Amino acid sequence: MPAFTNLPTDLLRTFIAVVELGGHSKAGALLGRSQPAVSLQIQRLEELVRAPLLSQEGRSIQPTQAGEALLSYAREMVRINDEAVAYFHRATIAGVLRIGLPTDYAVSFLQDTLTAFLSSHPEVELEIYCDLSRELHRLLRAEELDVIIATMPQPRMPYLSRAWVEQPIWAASESFRPVENMPVPLGAHLEGCDYRARMIGALEQQGRRWRIVYTSPGISGLQNAVASGLCVTALTQATLLPGMRQLTEAEGFPVLDPLRIGLFYKHPRLTASGLQLVSDLVASIESVGAGIRVLPN
Repeated sequence: MPAFTNLPTDLLRTFIAVVELGGHSKAGALLGRSQPAVSLQIQRLEELVRAPLLSQEGRSIQPTQAGEALLSYAREMVRINDEAVAYFHRATIAGVLRIGLPTDYAVSFLQDTLTAFLSSHPEVELEIYCDLSRELHRLLRAEELDVIIATMPQPRMPYLSRAWVEQPIWAASESFRPVENMPVPLGAHLEGCDYRARMIGALEQQGRRWRIVYTSPGISGLQNAVASGLCVTALTQATLLPGMRQLTEAEGFPVLDPLRIGLFYKHPRLTASGLQLVSDLVASIESVGAGIRVLPN
């Protein structure tokens, strides 16, 4: 039989806490261990993986390249461990969960998951907050949100659990016909929206004129404006409503850059109810259809 190296979940949990909380002392306070004990656990984990995992950058501690790679595995291994323990210990799924969803990304399949979660766990109170992705990331860092779905400006980001790619499309009413030499009437979310930036960038790269004729912080207002023929916008296949159609390159609408989306949370701060919701969201993400390509962590 080959000899296998086992990575103990207590070491992985300590490693996650050090990275996500920003230091050995904070991790120790959360886990009930002294700073020297935390340092010894990190040292033991480094011996097992045969690579340095943390580096000191000024006053902050950052994961090394090997640490970044291990972090993705560690988060998943600890999450599955805690999910199993909660199942057999019958942990109470209750409390308040604060969820952040972006205004610039269609999350219809995730909303179905949230609805099903509430139905299965009526003692949990969900507070859902919608905003631009950059604001959701800020609120998660400030611990004002527990779990967020948000676009990713970088391939690797703190607190990432799952990542996937979705392809935005140009959407217009079925009756819409582009008028040559006239600016494209755009509907968009507020400044800072990833979809807005992609639309403007694609049109300007073609040297095509545009103007914003409708701005809305929410997806439903934008959908209604498009369906009524007021404007065109970028949506996802999941939010292309009856009465809309997809605009093509032949009509002068270039392919938009894909969006990288992530599921983020701070594992050391998450309750049993939060871990269960994350597991449900992960299962939902992994079962989505053709519009989304799940990325390896």
